Amino acid sequence: MKPAHHHVTGSASDPFVVTEACRPVNQILSRIGDKWSVLVVSYLGNGTMRFSELRRAIDGISQKMLTTTLRGLERDGYVTRTVTPTIPPRVDYALTDLGCELLVPLRALGEWAVANRERVEAAQRRFDAENATLAAAQRA
Repeated sequence: MKPAHHHVTGSASDPFVVTEACRPVNQILSRIGDKWSVLVVSYLGNGTMRFSELRRAIDGISQKMLTTTLRGLERDGYVTRTVTPTIPPRVDYALTDLGCELLVPLRALGEWAVANRERVEAAQRRFDAENATLAAAQRA
């Protein structure tokens, strides 16, 4: 039997209760926690951008992945897509009010990551060194 995935929610009486009601929260966090979504929302936080501008700005994203990410963000209400009927058509993307609200915790998380980057890298080096030592001992 496959275990159910749960997320922690809280209340005043029990701050760490896991319930089935967490499923919608999981879906939201899966969208906004995706690395491409974070980057798209971050770039659009600076203003409206065309598809090609986003593709050039976001290193490593494929056209297909950018299209998928933008459609998901549009479906969930974070991004608007405006088509101007020119030849070729001009397509602009911008954050909605909901998308702008999302920028607040995303930027805070980004600032935390910058502030703690060295601590994380030090922990990774310690972990890797300990595991290299363990692997060498197991081979011996």
